[in-house]
Amino acid sequence: MEDIIAIVGIFVAFPIILFHYITKWKTAKTLTGSDEKLLDDLYELSRRLDDRMATIERIMSVENPNWRHQLPSRDQELGLDRERLLSREDR
Repeated sequence: MEDIIAIVGIFVAFPIILFHYITKWKTAKTLTGSDEKLLDDLYELSRRLDDRMATIERIMSVENPNWRHQLPSRDQELGLDRERLLSREDR
């Protein structure tokens, strides 16, 4: 009797459990409807922000054509001395 239970477990129950979780894994890999809506909303928001930035840059260029050259570099904002850092790397 124990042999029959073991055989049924191996050849019937195990494949059923295996296929059940394989199906779960495959469905988890796909995007749900709410995920797609969220991606669409984020894309639309990023597009609008990009349009706003382009508008601001156009306005600033009209008011002051050299505004880009007047901005501090990233190194200056962080207080980094590029030459000092490069000389340390050479040591």
